[in-house]
Amino acid sequence: MAKNTKLDLRGQLMYSVFVRNHTKEGTFRALVDDLDRIAALGTDIIWLMPIHPIGKVARKGELGSPYAISDYRGINPEYGTKEDLIHLVQQIHERGMKCIIDVVYNHTAPDSVLADIHPEYFFCDADGHPSRHVADWWDIVDLQYTDRGLWDYQIETLKMWAGIVDGFRCDVASMVPVDFWCEAREAVAQVNPECIWLAESVFQDHVRGMRAQGAYSATDSELYAAFDITYPYDVWDAFDGYFNGTNTLGEYIRVLNFQEGVYPGNYVKLRCLENHDQPRFAGRVESDAELRSWMALSYFERGTTMLYAGEEFGAEKAVGLFDKDDNFGDIREDWQAYLKLLRQMKRRLPLTGEYRLDCRGEEFVVGKYNSPEGKVRGIFSMKGASGDLFVDLPDGVYRDLVDGREVAVCGGFAHTDGEPVIIAKEEAK
Repeated sequence: MAKNTKLDLRGQLMYSVFVRNHTKEGTFRALVDDLDRIAALGTDIIWLMPIHPIGKVARKGELGSPYAISDYRGINPEYGTKEDLIHLVQQIHERGMKCIIDVVYNHTAPDSVLADIHPEYFFCDADGHPSRHVADWWDIVDLQYTDRGLWDYQIETLKMWAGIVDGFRCDVASMVPVDFWCEAREAVAQVNPECIWLAESVFQDHVRGMRAQGAYSATDSELYAAFDITYPYDVWDAFDGYFNGTNTLGEYIRVLNFQEGVYPGNYVKLRCLENHDQPRFAGRVESDAELRSWMALSYFERGTTMLYAGEEFGAEKAVGLFDKDDNFGDIREDWQAYLKLLRQMKRRLPLTGEYRLDCRGEEFVVGKYNSPEGKVRGIFSMKGASGDLFVDLPDGVYRDLVDGREVAVCGGFAHTDGEPVIIAKEEAK
């Protein structure tokens, strides 16, 4: 685990922004106008998806993928200027939030600055042509971290941006050597010792597939040597499987609990229901009660909760990465008021001590925190059903941490009418 990771990240909220599709203008300046609303959700960290120029060769779609970068040290002119970015970050800071940017260090666009001046930095096929390890990523070429010059260039670039922003979300971080990330973190700390490091760790099938072809791919456990937070992709197959009918809710909950026993004691996981690479979650569930329960569970889980822009409105439309689109299309309902309540609840969760989720009958999930900071219990009805669940708290009347209603515990059991119930017992300090 990164030795100086701060456990308060477990209690924070991240909000992901695709600048191109967040506003009609798709610019840094236009995004400023939405910062008050984003801050009101209780956001601690804004993550800007790639802000750099996009390559023109082999583009996907009309505008190209923001992950096919042509210049790591430049700004996408469609978004504005470097001065516009600095202004945006200043405005984010004035509202008490931090800003991290996407770092795409596994690959570049085929016509990138580095591909032009340093072809020796790139992975090549048997014929000596720049290539990639994932065939479907045909708009990029992979970097290969065997040349010390590439390490130096990338680290200097990170130090440059660390003077402006508060951290980095590192795209497919698993495919870049952990030793590089460790050295980069140490160097960046000289510029910004509070820098936040989020790794897009990958699916287990991806790790196995890369290793099968002789390519490098690190696991979450390895990445924690350098990163504060890793993606939930280690268990995403079971999450998908529940909604696709290939595994049970209980099997998903079991792999979530598995994380508590295999990662460092101060690990931090990103907790999300969707992101720019995954389906909109609102389209997975039919009832609003189910949606509220899954939202509440996402905030209750130990880790940094992440919202993908538009999720707070129950947007159901998948957002295209390669053309101009709208992050707020096909809105289902405005959930902002509810998410603000969940954010207040999350601030009450212990950052240390015992944490566990239990599945009850494939319909309910009961979560618990036991810590010197207090005991918290959560009941989540994943199908909107009512029931009485054992919560192992002293009998009495409690106040729900989300909506403030009274919740009675009798014989150690609490009732849910289909809505999430989250109650706490304070411990003596």
